[in-house]
Amino acid sequence: MRWLVIPTTGMVKALAGAAVAACLALLAGVPVSTLALLAGALLLLALAGALLDLWRSLRLWRQAPLRMERTLPGAFSLGVPTVLTLVLVNEGPLAWAVTVFDEVDPRFAFEGLPQALTVPPASRAELRYTVTARERGVALFGTTQLRWKSRGGCFEVQQSLGKPGKLRVYPNFAALARYAWLSGDRRLAQIGIKTYVQRGLGTDFRQLADYKTGDSLRHIDWKATLRHQRPIVREFQDDRDQCVFFLLDCGRRMRADEGGPEENAGQGSSHFDEALNALMLLSYVALKEGDEVGAMTFGGMPGQRRDFAPRKGAATLNALMNRLHDIQPGAMHSDYLLAAQELLRVQRRRALVIVLTNFRDEDAAELRPAIKLLRRQHLVLVASLRERVLGRIAGQALSTPADAVDVAAAHLFAQSRRDAFARVVGQDPLSIDVEPAQLAVSLVNRYHAVKRAGLL
Repeated sequence: MRWLVIPTTGMVKALAGAAVAACLALLAGVPVSTLALLAGALLLLALAGALLDLWRSLRLWRQAPLRMERTLPGAFSLGVPTVLTLVLVNEGPLAWAVTVFDEVDPRFAFEGLPQALTVPPASRAELRYTVTARERGVALFGTTQLRWKSRGGCFEVQQSLGKPGKLRVYPNFAALARYAWLSGDRRLAQIGIKTYVQRGLGTDFRQLADYKTGDSLRHIDWKATLRHQRPIVREFQDDRDQCVFFLLDCGRRMRADEGGPEENAGQGSSHFDEALNALMLLSYVALKEGDEVGAMTFGGMPGQRRDFAPRKGAATLNALMNRLHDIQPGAMHSDYLLAAQELLRVQRRRALVIVLTNFRDEDAAELRPAIKLLRRQHLVLVASLRERVLGRIAGQALSTPADAVDVAAAHLFAQSRRDAFARVVGQDPLSIDVEPAQLAVSLVNRYHAVKRAGLL
């Protein structure tokens, strides 16, 4: 166990006071020899007392040291405040005055540290503090730094307790949890997700049911009707066992972050984080519908591409997040055509391919051939993220001539972007160009439209 011994503020003040007194004595005419002898004796006496205090305190501490118990969650969610608990256990007969500081990952914001408290004898003292993850990935928590005072108050002793640990920071599951709750309560319209009556739709047979007014006559099962002596119809559901494949852009455009430190502190406001949240929500919806979900990244740092082969089942979402939770967008330009060629190599079965990117009009010449190549085999949905600041500038009041110039420029840029996007996607009604906050809901609605129309 490594200890760091530090003189207390009181001890430093006492020594400073003694030095001032010695100076005043010299000014008062006290002989230097007499003062030196007296000061030396007092200094040796004080030093001996301080060392005795330190020795005694260390001996008492070794006999009954404080134990630390730290409670950490299994993982953190990006931007979600999490309360952590530290428990100090004192099994000895003496109370200890301590100051506690936990070594929190520097990518976390925290409140409530350091904390000073006194741990009574034969008791447990509990303290809490709050951390908020500001970046996805692997979080490193170090040891707990404990500083306690010697019995005589001459020194503070600092030591480390506990063991370092690694925890994962995942995207924020709040949108997913809210979707699950609202879908169970049949109130998805509150978040803008359209719902449709499923009776008689789709091509997969679901069950036999009694005929109801409005059911199609072509769905009547005549054999079952004769057997039960009442009209029986076949009910169908949307096709299952299909594939949703995400092509996630990790290039420099996805590093865009429109939230300032005050507006979105620690909430993952970058376009990439918003795209990852939308990917997670749609994956949950598709898996609930019985479809497969796969993903591939492109445009990131060399050697950091991630693949996730399509699969279905309850454990797929966790596996997908474990695969993507720590990836960050790089500083390189994304090669759309190379990504399309790679996707065709790894995904031969027809799928709904969702390209998540931040489109600019200068990308049209690169993105168009990539989309054309993918459409030979797959149904393609381009989901582009549009900067919120454009809407804010275009909608601001015209208070000065400079404001008029800004508004006109914003409208011109937005129109240029719309024209370029239309040239890339053509007459495709599925592709979207939306602000980040609208992406998740728009993707779910487009997915439902694809399923309802049987486009796959």
